[in-house]
Amino acid sequence: MTHPNRTLFTNARLIDPEAATETLGSLLIENGMIVADYDDAATADDSATVIDCAGKYLAPGIVDIGVKVCEPGERHKESFRTAGQAAAAGGVTTMVTRPDTDPTIDNPETLEFVIRRAREAAPVHVHPMAALTKAREGREMTEIGFLQDAGAVAFTDCDSVIVDTKVFSRALTYARSLGALVIAHPQEPILSKGAAVTSGKFASLRGLPAVTAMAERMGLDRDIALVEMTGARYHADQITTARALPALERAKANGLDITAGTSIHHLTLNALDVADYRTFFKIKPPLRGEEDRLAIAEAVASGLIDIISSMHTPQDEESKRLPFEEAASGAVALETFLPAAMRLIHADIIDLPTLWRAMSFNPASRLGLPSGRLNVGAPADLVLFDPNAPFVMDRTTLKSKSRNTPFDGQRMQGKVIATYVSGNKVYGT
Repeated sequence: MTHPNRTLFTNARLIDPEAATETLGSLLIENGMIVADYDDAATADDSATVIDCAGKYLAPGIVDIGVKVCEPGERHKESFRTAGQAAAAGGVTTMVTRPDTDPTIDNPETLEFVIRRAREAAPVHVHPMAALTKAREGREMTEIGFLQDAGAVAFTDCDSVIVDTKVFSRALTYARSLGALVIAHPQEPILSKGAAVTSGKFASLRGLPAVTAMAERMGLDRDIALVEMTGARYHADQITTARALPALERAKANGLDITAGTSIHHLTLNALDVADYRTFFKIKPPLRGEEDRLAIAEAVASGLIDIISSMHTPQDEESKRLPFEEAASGAVALETFLPAAMRLIHADIIDLPTLWRAMSFNPASRLGLPSGRLNVGAPADLVLFDPNAPFVMDRTTLKSKSRNTPFDGQRMQGKVIATYVSGNKVYGT
């Protein structure tokens, strides 16, 4: 007799990012937890429902830091229901959401609303971040302790850089006293103001307002100095230029509690993709040169950059179908995250365990979440996928309310077969 809460995945290629291994084997889950794994793919368990993975890959679900869900305020762009469905379809089992909503998530009441809505509507885990300063204006610190008690897993003003270093240093000091993680956007705000692309010959030919890659390095240098001064836990949301990497390497070597992320778009696209002013390629920070893209990919492979995120940013058609300079920044990416990441695999830049370390294990570890692992006792948040399955991306099929993807019409490889959250299938046939 099979047990309804017991499932055995057999004949699976298990990706274990913590052990950095890829092995053929079986995985037994029960009551939403991983209870055993076996090297022998033929292992039987009479009491379990058996799923033959047919040699496809089974990995921890993606833990995606920096997802924008437009509740409250802009539900026409994205809701917890649609974002949750998109996440499930993309193999994302945990969304860590941003506070740059309307109004900003900067008080316990708004945070509690978001947690309640997510619990009601999303089929995946949702952990919200809260703002570091009120209304993300960089003037007055939020009540970090109360927000932490209410469920905030980190604090960030997203792409609003806190210009006043005294305000930022106070916030970092206070966050340190509470053990709270601060996530910042390294960018020199004056240099980068109004920029639509990265400086270079291409930007000059297109006549678009541009920002030098040094603006990111300058922003990171400042933040590192403040972290050194305060001892705070710090994560740089997106490192996208080669110029910033030596500073990051020094900060880590000096023992500062610093991690860094990058976005899947900066790893798989470059500045030339903007081509004829295509606004679906307008993101923040802007796409960089090919040398930067390769340097960032190498930094992920070496572990210098810890985390890859989708930076899912829904924008409606009206805000994208404008002249490039005026168009809103951002791209949806929950469903394209995994196939885009497969480009790094097929280009032999990175291997699957290392990739999954950056997409699942490291983000979970940084936030103190139990997911991102395949070991016994870990939650059964899993994605079954085929890294080689070819398809042409059609944005009209996306589950997000907004469909502003730069990958529309592109040939891609890598399909999610099924997604499981706490052992329950939330996507797949």
